[in-house]
Amino acid sequence: MTAHTDPIAVLARDRDPTAQFHQQFVLPLAPSLERRRLEVYLALIVCDTLGIVMAFLAVGLALTWHNAMTTMADLLALFIPLYWTVAFNMRVYTVRSLISTRHAQLRVTYALAVTVTALIFMFYMAHSPVQVGRLALELDVMASVVVLASVRSAMRGFIIRRCGLTAENVLIIDDGGGTVQIPGAWTIQTRDHNLKPDYCDPHMLDRLGLFMTNMDRVLVTCPADRRRAWAMVFKGSNISGEIVDPDVLTLGVVGARRASAFGTLVVSVGPLSLQARAIKRAMDLAVAVSAVVFLFPLLMTVALLIRLEDGGQVFFRQQRQGRNNRLFWIYKFRSMRPLQLDATGARSATRDDDRTTTIGRFIRRTSIDELPQLLNVLRGDMSIVGPRPHAIGSLAGTKRFWEVDPRYLLRHSLKPGLTGLAQMRGLRGATDTEADLRQRLQADLEYLDGWTIMRDFRIILGTIRVVVHHKAF
Repeated sequence: MTAHTDPIAVLARDRDPTAQFHQQFVLPLAPSLERRRLEVYLALIVCDTLGIVMAFLAVGLALTWHNAMTTMADLLALFIPLYWTVAFNMRVYTVRSLISTRHAQLRVTYALAVTVTALIFMFYMAHSPVQVGRLALELDVMASVVVLASVRSAMRGFIIRRCGLTAENVLIIDDGGGTVQIPGAWTIQTRDHNLKPDYCDPHMLDRLGLFMTNMDRVLVTCPADRRRAWAMVFKGSNISGEIVDPDVLTLGVVGARRASAFGTLVVSVGPLSLQARAIKRAMDLAVAVSAVVFLFPLLMTVALLIRLEDGGQVFFRQQRQGRNNRLFWIYKFRSMRPLQLDATGARSATRDDDRTTTIGRFIRRTSIDELPQLLNVLRGDMSIVGPRPHAIGSLAGTKRFWEVDPRYLLRHSLKPGLTGLAQMRGLRGATDTEADLRQRLQADLEYLDGWTIMRDFRIILGTIRVVVHHKAF
């Protein structure tokens, strides 16, 4: 960068004539984005309000019977304040929503769904005189979703112009630690600007403060013996300060806790809260019960055909590892000859496996052999969506799965699933190489990183497309 004439930097130079950083940077490094973000939030609030009004007005004009326009005005008077309340509590207006249009659209959709649910509850409990038809309310909400989602797309250019692609100013201070790269972040070397975390030197603190001016987030990478000094600098800087620690990544740290006499790094937590587990279990039961009832004729037909072909047992049971590393018995339709069943799963099934029966080849190719696992879902051993449970003797190449990558054990923090993100992406079949396992493991770890019920629904729908797959054998 060119030399500057910024008065703040000139003042810093006059205080410390030996400082040379003014020859490289114009300070502050970036304009403050706090006020710009606030302006964008206010613009979004106004546009959301106008969008809801326009959506309701369009529906009201379309439904010209039963005094639809009068009802619409009464409904809006309740709906808009309630939406504002829900939207702020559901973090519709956040930095992440400015960065990701898709995230913003999902947040808006969730907020509208919660708003209409709360509105219906209020009408029921208060015996409201406002009479709203179900069709009218459904159309109002659907129209609002379309309009507000469109608003997010239309305002993307305005958001970028005002706040940039990241909507945050991030500074990385390299004080001799490891390399850290964040897209769009500023990076400075302490040795190039004679900077050090000397919290006893007011002039040094002043210079550090100049670099951190207008920053929303500051990270420092340094040796372990200087972390405490940087922590003291950050604590007095009114800044979101972070110290890069390689152990956080190595140990997979998810948080930290402090007690009166010691501190700890939290390396594992249950991936789902009590509320999330309750929602997921309710969805599992609803889907599993509905599927068993709907597929009952198919299940009975397949069971009969298996029995008639060779007179052997209908189901195949095998131990698999589930949540909390506990073993459970998984159920499948038997697809192999009784004397050639593999209890440990040491040999993966192949396309032309000589162990499969005639009906077995068909049910494996169409994934029907997996349907008895609905019983495991009803028992609570499995979930509809989750990491697929593997046989304890399974191999990737010549190694056990956990020998290929120790992160494999992370899959056991959730109930195993009838399907999962890996299966939706077509990652199934034999694990002939270590790469086959790593691809599936990466998908499973991605699924563990933040559960939502909407993602479960998307995985279920996505699985339907790959029920019949070239790797299903």
